[in-house]
Amino acid sequence: MQVTELTHALNHYLPELTSDELVRYGRHLTLAEVGPAGQRQIKDSRVLLVGAGGLGSPAALYLAAAGVGTLGLVDFDAVDLSNLQRQIIHGTTDIGRPKLDSASDRLRDINPEVHLERYDVALKSHNALEIARDYDVIVDGTDNFPTRYLVNDTCVLLGKPNAFGSVLRFEGQASVFATPDGPCYRCLFREPPPPGLVPSCAEAGVLGVLPGLIGTIQATETIKLLLGAGESLAGRLLLVDALGMRFRTIQVRRDPECPACGTRELRELIDYEAFCGLPSNGDDAFAEKGIIEISPRTLAERLARGDDIQLLDVREDWEWQIARIPEARLIPLPSLEGALETLDRARETVVYCKAGTRGLRAAEQLAAAGFDRVANMKGGILAWSEEVDPLVLRY
Repeated sequence: MQVTELTHALNHYLPELTSDELVRYGRHLTLAEVGPAGQRQIKDSRVLLVGAGGLGSPAALYLAAAGVGTLGLVDFDAVDLSNLQRQIIHGTTDIGRPKLDSASDRLRDINPEVHLERYDVALKSHNALEIARDYDVIVDGTDNFPTRYLVNDTCVLLGKPNAFGSVLRFEGQASVFATPDGPCYRCLFREPPPPGLVPSCAEAGVLGVLPGLIGTIQATETIKLLLGAGESLAGRLLLVDALGMRFRTIQVRRDPECPACGTRELRELIDYEAFCGLPSNGDDAFAEKGIIEISPRTLAERLARGDDIQLLDVREDWEWQIARIPEARLIPLPSLEGALETLDRARETVVYCKAGTRGLRAAEQLAAAGFDRVANMKGGILAWSEEVDPLVLRY
């Protein structure tokens, strides 16, 4: 088919632009790489964003402003005060609202022509393929390894490109995975790191503007994929050092032994919590290490009935000032080893942190030091606030 015939065919099938859209997207229409046909192609596209947080916020804002016809949003969380330092799609008046509600309001205000499809669920192995099946590009705005591997494997199985991004402290990464000829996330990271080795943003912090930078790169890559324009990050990993303001890329090749996109031995989605070494089968998941996990509700019930529990808070002092459980003793994790001799080894010990990662490391340290009865409170003080005492501030 000649180029002119292909153009006529596209013009026949792609949706027309209204007069308002011609004005709204005028700066796009003047770009030879976009033009009216490209803008209509953007209008005809469907993009799924997994997460409406730090990365999903800027990505969603710019994709809506660009005129993506259908945006799918996957998120089941509510807005809290600690989100607002980086999750710019939400505002102070949205605190306590579902993120899908506040994000939808903001996106409709930016561009009422964009159709929103909302999924108020956690993306899991049982629903990921069905949710992602009808989208053209998947934007990974997740912040944990199980969901990151889940998004990757979903994209590989469905043949959908994955606009990837991640942030931690002052550093960010971006790439495009699972394209027909490019690598996937597993080619770069065949196995997840051991639990607790890499802290989450909740544990280690993140510079607020950094997700804006990486999320905008994800949106840029998505638009390029929809247009078939420019050179994507497929086969390259962009590394961003915000503190030194340095950008560099490294080549990433498809691994022929990759179980997802290489050997194709991965034919279905798996239990990603178990794959990443996280508990997925109850409070005794770490029993072989002398550790159990206890839910906030169970701990609250036991404290209320007067059970003899040595409760340790292993967060930092500034976190303790924000929120605490009254019965707890503060011993920041870096100070735990030096404080072991001040603890009663005969008593049952329960530790907690903000979200659970540091608590698990503290519990493992106590078990290795000979403490016989050790438990980590699952989900940390954030889960305590959600399940037991909503007056405990989230941060």
